[in-house]
Amino acid sequence: MPDSLTALDQQLLLWFNGSDSLFLDHFVMLLTNGLTWVPLYLALFYLVVKNNEKMSQIFLIISCALCCYLLSGGINDAIIKPFVARWRPTEDPIFKYAVSVVAGYRGGSDYGFFSSHSANTMAIAVFFSLLVRNRLLNTTLVLWAILNGWTRLYLGVHYPSDVLSGWLWGAMVGTLAYFAFYKFYYKISPKINYISSQYTKTGYSTIDIDVVMLVLMTILTVAVMASLSVF
Repeated sequence: MPDSLTALDQQLLLWFNGSDSLFLDHFVMLLTNGLTWVPLYLALFYLVVKNNEKMSQIFLIISCALCCYLLSGGINDAIIKPFVARWRPTEDPIFKYAVSVVAGYRGGSDYGFFSSHSANTMAIAVFFSLLVRNRLLNTTLVLWAILNGWTRLYLGVHYPSDVLSGWLWGAMVGTLAYFAFYKFYYKISPKINYISSQYTKTGYSTIDIDVVMLVLMTILTVAVMASLSVF
C-alpha cells in the first residue's frame, strides 16, 4: 500500500483500538470467540430444518452455508494471507508497540490481510438474508457481521482495510453461494410464492425467525452479564 494509505489505516485503527474499560475488554473477547456464536448457528440450522420438508433441500442449504465458510475464510487463510503477507498490526515489527493488546491476544497468525472473521460472518449474513428475506433478520445479521469486524479493530489484530476487504469478499461469497443455491433448489422443489404475514415470500415462518432473534439477543445478554461479572 502507498505510505499515505498505510498511515491512514494505522491512524484509523488506533482510533478504534482498545479502551480503558475492563468491561469492554472482556465483552469484546467473548464476542470475537467463535464458540460464542455456536447457539446462533444452531438456531439458523433449526430455521432451515423447520422450514424445509425434504432432506435434499436441507442438505443443499447447509452445503451452501458451509461453502460460505470455505470460500470466505478458508481460501483467505490458506492462500491470500500467505500470498499478500501483510503483518497484523499486533505482529508488525515496528507498529505493534503502538497497539493496545487485550489479555495478550494478538490474533491467530502473523498475517492479517484480510480479516477472516469479517469475511465469514458477512458471507453467512448475506446468504441467509437472501435465503430468508425478512427485513428484521437481514438487518440484524448484517449488524452482527459489522459487530464482529469492529471487535477485530478493538483488539488491534486487523487494520480497517483488512476488515473492509473481508466484508466485501464475504458479501460477494454469500451472494454467489445464494445464486448456486437458487440454481439447484427449484430443480428439487416447486416454486411457490408465499403471500402471508406469517411467512416470508421464500416460505420461512416468522415465528421461527423470532426464535433466531431470541437466541441472538440471549447471546448478547449473557455476554454483557458475563462481562459485568469482572467487577
